[in-house]
Amino acid sequence: MTQELEGKVGLVTGGTSGIGRETAVLFAKARAKVVVAGRREQEGQETVGLIRAAGGDGLFMKTDVSKASEVEALIQKAVDKFGRLDIAFNNAGIEGVWVPILKQSEEDWDRTIDINLKGVWLCLKYEIRQMLKQGGGGAIVNMASITGLVGGAGAAAYSASKHGVIGLTKSAALETARSKIRINAVCPAVVETSMGERLFSAPAVHKYVLSCHPMGRFGRPTEIAEAVVWMCSDRASFMTGQSLVLDGGFLAGQNSPS
Repeated sequence: MTQELEGKVGLVTGGTSGIGRETAVLFAKARAKVVVAGRREQEGQETVGLIRAAGGDGLFMKTDVSKASEVEALIQKAVDKFGRLDIAFNNAGIEGVWVPILKQSEEDWDRTIDINLKGVWLCLKYEIRQMLKQGGGGAIVNMASITGLVGGAGAAAYSASKHGVIGLTKSAALETARSKIRINAVCPAVVETSMGERLFSAPAVHKYVLSCHPMGRFGRPTEIAEAVVWMCSDRASFMTGQSLVLDGGFLAGQNSPS
């Protein structure tokens, strides 16, 4: 890992585990200072410990990204501690309850949309505001999914939230392009995380979903994190408004979960 993020201040929401944690550590290895946000204090502090073990500097702030006041306070904390904000990975999300639409509760729909979509919107709002205060410039990556590009029976709320993230990403990128703020999304297929285990651990389900990945395996958190670091670096300086698919060939094939 090069020192390509030297002098930059980064933010990772949902940084308590999985892809978020891996990205926070890689930000630190690239010499960015890192603010980690999430709902689980202990796991968040563990991520900060990994950042420091990698030779970096960071802090954790407990945050519910669906609440404007908490997101605004998060950005202010980053600025108070490190002076600015240059890069961000809006990764916080939940899978919700995967059931047919007829069985889905309004409460679960609202919670899934609030965290996965409204949360990204709120993060963008306050991240962009801070970057503009600094005179413009910056890079933001939003966590979408291949389910933001295709539907999935039983996953309507989750899929709708991720489709929304992709539309939000495109619109935000257009609004900020002249200000030299780049905004993109990453769209993984199934990744070896706790969320993936919760959704696809049943043997028959695991076998079927694995068969939809032509490479014959699921993604690894570090593979997604490496892409996010690249998207936040100057190496991706002409990329904005895009959705980068990392799916082991899933979308290239004829099969998709249904």
